[in-house]
Amino acid sequence: MTEQKARKLQHPPGWLAWAIWGLAAAFYLTAFYLRAAPAVMTAELMRDFRIGAGQLGNLSAFYFYFYVAMQIPIGVLTDTLGARKLLVIGSLTAAAGTFLFGATDNFAMACAGRAIVGGSTAVGWLVLLRLTTHWFSPKRFAMLSGLGLFFGNIGALVAQVPLRILVEHFSWRTVVIMSAGLVLAVGAAALAFVRNDPSERGYDSFAPKDLRNMPKANLADILVGFKKIAGTRNPWLILFAQGGLVGPMMTFTGLWGPPFLKARFGLAPTEAATICSIMIVCWAACCPLAGALSDKMGLRKPVYLGGTILTGIGWATMFYVDALPLAAFTVVAALTSVATASVIVAFPYARESAPLRYMGTVTASTNMGNMFGPSLLQPGIGMLLDQHWAGQTLKGAHVYGVEAYHVGFLLILAWSVASCVLISLTKETNCRQTE
Repeated sequence: MTEQKARKLQHPPGWLAWAIWGLAAAFYLTAFYLRAAPAVMTAELMRDFRIGAGQLGNLSAFYFYFYVAMQIPIGVLTDTLGARKLLVIGSLTAAAGTFLFGATDNFAMACAGRAIVGGSTAVGWLVLLRLTTHWFSPKRFAMLSGLGLFFGNIGALVAQVPLRILVEHFSWRTVVIMSAGLVLAVGAAALAFVRNDPSERGYDSFAPKDLRNMPKANLADILVGFKKIAGTRNPWLILFAQGGLVGPMMTFTGLWGPPFLKARFGLAPTEAATICSIMIVCWAACCPLAGALSDKMGLRKPVYLGGTILTGIGWATMFYVDALPLAAFTVVAALTSVATASVIVAFPYARESAPLRYMGTVTASTNMGNMFGPSLLQPGIGMLLDQHWAGQTLKGAHVYGVEAYHVGFLLILAWSVASCVLISLTKETNCRQTE
């Protein structure tokens, strides 16, 4: 047996697998950072673009509108075109959209920039999961999914206190334009180093044989995949349930949390960002643990449903127990974020509920659920805030009272309850893949 043939029987070395996975995780980190960035510059954005809460909610949500719209196309392309090309194209396009957002003085163009960033970063999670499937053992999928979300949340964490400090020392436009350069650098590294499958570097793949070679796009096969997934109960239930878990977290830490904390506790922007940072850290740290717990139990539904119930209780306590002091509020917020980590279970749960050959498509549908939440909650809460605005302004920016937030946050509570109902209707997979 030749040395080359012997090498092909070996799985890739750990350093290589982790390096390739790490570049995909780095892009996913930048996606979270860009997604959450408006939260710490709400006053600056409202002042510079001369807008109220409803328009600010839409500006932020343009990211999610196009992220959602691109999920199914990206899912299909992941199954056909491959992870490497999508990662490179996504990075280059995200850098362009970020630059446009930071450079323009026109509100419509700023929305277009956010839309480009949202549509292009839609590749991040699907590419990360695809590379995980090819470069790592299936037994590590749920844990690595959680670790991937951990990296994403690190990006959201950077978009809190560190970003606010940079905005206070430089202009927000300068910081955003510099961010575009960082995204561009990730794309260049991916072009040079990332490969779709270990076989492209002479190693054995962890992926099933029918996933190792990307087939040419075939409309008939794509339609069959949609039909197969549409006829499966779990992916549909999970799609809408995800909105009630991810949506509130991204809506609170990514836009309306800091101004709410200022209205309720009188916190400065950096202090409010610190509480949001604590929430993000707790969410990020516990996602790998939730995935590992589900793997160890050999069950998906108990972890998923239990976390969702606790999350709903946590949001209700945070928003509507007015006597809660700041310290207790922070503790409840942290615990709510820990419970939200159960969201990671949705990805292996949905993947196991449909044939593996449609992994990209079913993962895209699950990720659509993640983005449905903030895409509807951010502008929805903004419109309710405008309806209950008492006319106060500060340095040209609208200021909203706690009572207005009480009304707006009812949307979060309603979706949390709906998610509990939807998850209770799912069918347990026992961590076994559907053939």
